[in-house]
Amino acid sequence: MAKISDVNVLNTAPLPSPAVLMQQVARTSEQADLVLSSREAVRDSLFVPDSRFLLIVGPCSIHDSVACRAYAEKLAALAEEVKDKILIVMRVYFEKPRTTVGWKGLIMDPDLDGSDNIHKGLIQAREFLTDMLSLGLPTATELLDPITPQYIADLISWSAIGARTSESQTHRQMASGLSMPLGFKNTTSGDLVAAINAIKAASQPQTFLGVSKEGIASAVSTAGNPHCHLILRGGDHGPNFDADSIKNTRDVLLKSNLLPSIMVDASHANCGKDAAQMPAVFEEIIRQRAAGDTSVIGAMLESHLVAGNQKFPQPLDQLTYGQSITDQCIDWETTERLVRDAAAAL
Repeated sequence: MAKISDVNVLNTAPLPSPAVLMQQVARTSEQADLVLSSREAVRDSLFVPDSRFLLIVGPCSIHDSVACRAYAEKLAALAEEVKDKILIVMRVYFEKPRTTVGWKGLIMDPDLDGSDNIHKGLIQAREFLTDMLSLGLPTATELLDPITPQYIADLISWSAIGARTSESQTHRQMASGLSMPLGFKNTTSGDLVAAINAIKAASQPQTFLGVSKEGIASAVSTAGNPHCHLILRGGDHGPNFDADSIKNTRDVLLKSNLLPSIMVDASHANCGKDAAQMPAVFEEIIRQRAAGDTSVIGAMLESHLVAGNQKFPQPLDQLTYGQSITDQCIDWETTERLVRDAAAAL
């Protein structure tokens, strides 16, 4: 009899249930307290007037936990220094969406060699997140695979749905059940409507197929997530961080009966994917907020120890320490200057 199932499947490797992995790499009560308090602080930044400016900052992706730990230690000290004006949440991105193919992130390929040891990747992700929390840093990530949150979401203070998945019903449903505040990016074309519709959908109760903490396929019913907002990241027709674009976005949100809470990504199309342009973008975002536009509630910066990015794949022993293997980042010295200047301006 001809094979009709799994024709193109080479292998199926069972994973431990989320509950088992969460027990294996458990959070402490102090770490849990930080997650809860930082989520509340993020919600205030998003929706409460005169709250602190929210800054999501860190490497484009986590590929070297040692270098990223060194970065985080610097960031934790800076976060303490500016905490009265800026709420810093570290960007801890383990999953990378791809237009075609490429390295898909630490969870999918932790050894950076195409071996795709997802079990190891999930363990390393939880270990790194708990390490960040131990430094006193709240964490932020983009959730790409709908199963991933069951393994790591208890350690996340803010999350994002990316430009490629804001239109996805699966991701809107997933967002409706997440426990942290969440931002939807405008699409890669620059369209706002998809992200606005996503916010509306994610705020409503949903029922969908998912995986329980015990690893059992389940029908998941949610109450809806009331703490979703919009992220501007530019698009095919150019950037959208200027004052006119912010005003237009604010007007569209109000017409849609949504709070005008706008985060601006200084990376991606807003800087033309050129990290050298990122500081000027960030400074303009801060200028608008300092001038009194409280709809600009936060910003995103891609930042690492070393500026730029490097080609990948290449032999791991030839990689530059502390430099991105995905999108370009600004270096630490630039990050430190921008954040201090922003705190002074605010």
